[in-house]
Amino acid sequence: MAVATRLTGMQEKKLQNYFGGKQFTLLYKATVHEFSEDNLLQKCCDQGPTVMVIYGGAYVLGAYIRESYKRDDRVPIVLFAFQENEISECNIGVDSPSSFLYQYNRKWDDSGFLLNLEQKKVNMNLDTFKKLGLPQNRPISFEECEVFRCEDLLDKRIMKGITQLHDKLLADMRIYRPHRDLIHQIRILLLGPTGAGKSSFFNSVKSVFRGHVTHQALVGSDTTGVSDKYRTYSIKDPRADRPLPFILCDSMGLGEREKGLCMDDIVYILKGHISDRYQFDSTKAITPGHSNYIDYPLLKDRIHCAAFVFDINSVEYLSRDMMAKIKKIRRELIKCGVVHVVLLTHVDSMDLVTRGDLRDIYSCMPVKLKLETVHRELGFALSDILVVSNYTSEWELDPVKDVLILSALRQMLWAADDFLEDLLLEETEIKENELSSV
Repeated sequence: MAVATRLTGMQEKKLQNYFGGKQFTLLYKATVHEFSEDNLLQKCCDQGPTVMVIYGGAYVLGAYIRESYKRDDRVPIVLFAFQENEISECNIGVDSPSSFLYQYNRKWDDSGFLLNLEQKKVNMNLDTFKKLGLPQNRPISFEECEVFRCEDLLDKRIMKGITQLHDKLLADMRIYRPHRDLIHQIRILLLGPTGAGKSSFFNSVKSVFRGHVTHQALVGSDTTGVSDKYRTYSIKDPRADRPLPFILCDSMGLGEREKGLCMDDIVYILKGHISDRYQFDSTKAITPGHSNYIDYPLLKDRIHCAAFVFDINSVEYLSRDMMAKIKKIRRELIKCGVVHVVLLTHVDSMDLVTRGDLRDIYSCMPVKLKLETVHRELGFALSDILVVSNYTSEWELDPVKDVLILSALRQMLWAADDFLEDLLLEETEIKENELSSV
């Protein structure tokens, strides 16, 4: 019978993400393989990076060993402890006496970390207890100890495939041309509650094409949001030194009741009457004669696709007022013939989602449940709900995240093509009706 871990699903996912996207293979379990130093070393030496987890009553703590461990080696470790499913950590360097992970035969000498398997006790010095947030300074008795081999969730073969898809999507976006060349650039309007990730999505798209993380659009964390102007962002392709075939339009966040983006402004935006840098006023809409009002907008000024942006972690907690507002906006979009989709952000921050899950995110059960919630509560088709992970605090690009961002962008461009195609059909029908009435 397979040996099972005592980690909960939540704890395992947290650890996998916390240490850089790993998959765990259980090598040693004390209650199965005995509380024996020799047995532990026999099963765990030369296994590459490992994670030890110790279960002591109310405590779940352990150590992450980045390097393959050998007998009598001095290795740096990262101690961690779970506090209500949140992880606190304490680094112990290689030069410290406590950097011996398995110090079974040594006497306590105020080391940072000391494990005694046979006595089922683990001890740490006062400073380590404080850093881990543990409320005591005495040996912790434990009833179980497990050691896992840590391997990257995405191996070289998988990453090669992701990189190839990434490069293909980038190339497709660069050569994309709107339907029948009716316009040079598709306009995509981003709508959603404050803090949902609209500005972050633009920054992420620009980062992908620039090849490094950038933050042109201001992003805030407070409830009032940062975007109070209508911004139209065109991104230059650094390879071809020309604008990419789309413009992302960032709007003021939707607020509760009368707060946030004025509902009447949305129609003006959709029809192309509002120009870049218009200062929103939540109490009244723009009027003809305003310096940012376009009297006779062309097709290129109109919105060709709209995306409702929601934080995937809070989408099921939208208030009734917000849901009613979103449904009202959808009715206006339908009147204008604008195809619209949903963009769920922050998927990488979900508790039960690992970096490996991002590769096939739409098959991930926690994400599928979120999609079904949006479908049920707001009426969007499941095929119109897209999932992304924005760049918010990272310094380096991740091809896995890039693929999600580019895939979502591609779907929006296809949706815009549907709008343009329908527009041509509508104009053709009008002309045919006019001719038949003559």
